[in-house]
Amino acid sequence: MDSLRALSKRLPSAEDMPTLKGIQNTSLKDVSGKVTPRLTFLRRRIRLRGNSKVSVPLYLVLVFPIIVLVVILLLFVRHPNSPGGRLIPSGAPPSIRKISEKHDKVFVNGCLDPKVQNSAPRANAAFVVLARNKELDGVVESLKSVERHFNRWFHYPYVFLNDGDFNSTFRETVLNYTSSSVEFGKIGPEHWGYPNWTDQNVAKEGIRKQGDQAIMYGGMESYHHMCRFYSGFFYKHELLQKYDWYWRVEPEIKYFCDITYDPFLHMERNKKVYGFTIAVKELKETVPNIFRYASAYKRTHNLTSQGLWEMFVEPKEGFNQDGTPKDGGAALKPEDLPKDDPKYANGQKPMPEDILRTEPGAGTLPDIDPEAMEGERYNMCHFWSNFEIARLDWFRSKEYEEFFEMMDRSGGFWMERWGDAPIHSLAAGALLSPDQIHYFRDFGYRHTTIQHCPANAPARQLPREPYLNLPRAYAGDTSASSTVQMSEEEEKLMREEDEYWAKWDTEKENGVGCRCRCDTDVQEVENKEGSCIPEWVEIAGGYITPAGRD
Repeated sequence: MDSLRALSKRLPSAEDMPTLKGIQNTSLKDVSGKVTPRLTFLRRRIRLRGNSKVSVPLYLVLVFPIIVLVVILLLFVRHPNSPGGRLIPSGAPPSIRKISEKHDKVFVNGCLDPKVQNSAPRANAAFVVLARNKELDGVVESLKSVERHFNRWFHYPYVFLNDGDFNSTFRETVLNYTSSSVEFGKIGPEHWGYPNWTDQNVAKEGIRKQGDQAIMYGGMESYHHMCRFYSGFFYKHELLQKYDWYWRVEPEIKYFCDITYDPFLHMERNKKVYGFTIAVKELKETVPNIFRYASAYKRTHNLTSQGLWEMFVEPKEGFNQDGTPKDGGAALKPEDLPKDDPKYANGQKPMPEDILRTEPGAGTLPDIDPEAMEGERYNMCHFWSNFEIARLDWFRSKEYEEFFEMMDRSGGFWMERWGDAPIHSLAAGALLSPDQIHYFRDFGYRHTTIQHCPANAPARQLPREPYLNLPRAYAGDTSASSTVQMSEEEEKLMREEDEYWAKWDTEKENGVGCRCRCDTDVQEVENKEGSCIPEWVEIAGGYITPAGRD
């Protein structure tokens, strides 16, 4: 009992226990127990309203807005790509804008398991490569990229074409870099060179003049032959007769993203005819008269635009690219014309000669635009055809053949430097609808200094299977040539290359790519000056914003 009494004396009594009011007062006191003079004003109580009996200490009034400001700053400063995500949406629009899916949409957002995808039957398709022996290094570069990012899973065949003969070194090297079947073909003189109805002296003089004028590739005779071949003859080659689809591959191209689905099958399922990944403007000096003949073909065949032609013409004043009135306006109807003006009798606008006779001060005819056809001007847009996936039966159709024949007979492939890209594009504009075109926005692709590289799709990336792009002779394939030797240094470089692709870019809002790693030395072309993606977006339905269509 004595010990309990002693313990109770040591415990603090109720009077000694601290209270909330005491703690508040103590915070304003110094160690001696006196209130610090400099902090005394913080104890002043402030009424919430002038006639209110409720009051709060001044220090609470000062601290509360500071806390609110700190919370707001934390919410807005957080990066959208941080692991924790964004707590509230920021006011700035995303760097990648969503495109309407009215006519077209990305086939696959992010990654799929290619081992599951490649279990389906293959499309009747092939890669087509036009190259010469001297371009072997560039061909190997392209092969490695295609195989790494797509064909190691899907094993589509290759068709190599040349206006000459492929040598044994070219053949053996190509076979070492793919496990797919490969065919090598030669282009006949009927598909390469000057046609028999052309005056060769005149054609060659036209090419020389283009060289003198420093028109890009204008003075290269072989370039003119190549453009004509890809415009109207490649699909007639005997090695391509058995195929329904083709995927064009150029030397020295590069893919940035893994393509984990079969684009040929998705094109078939969605009834697409032509697919592209880059659309840019042509050099005006290379095609000064191409639109004149394309428009004439459309007019003489009584063709009405299905909605794609508008992508390749400058919009008329007061109208959008797709032909709809700007600002929600409407075209002038006959019933809207002034009723009391004799010039608009019966709802008709006056003819030019009537204007000249009746309008004071009008003494000359209005200027005529020398580049306009049917009131339309070519805006130089085209699908960049060094990458394209397309149905071969469209090129073989009667309509396309007639289009090419008219363009070919004009002499533009010699007297000007018409490329196959504007030929394919204007033919598509005249013959196809936006529903039949596909924008491979998820394909990262580069040729020369132009690249498109999408950001990676958020939460849709899958682990990557390593890929050592060793020649077949070093992968246990005894059917491949064993004459190629690889040093330890070369094998080390290949392993380093695989490690490079294993570290893909961060995901971004509205990204659509799969394990993309973009080059950083050139600008993304989609929003660059000279890009025609805005024209495509306009006829495809516009950009999508939180409020709807732009």
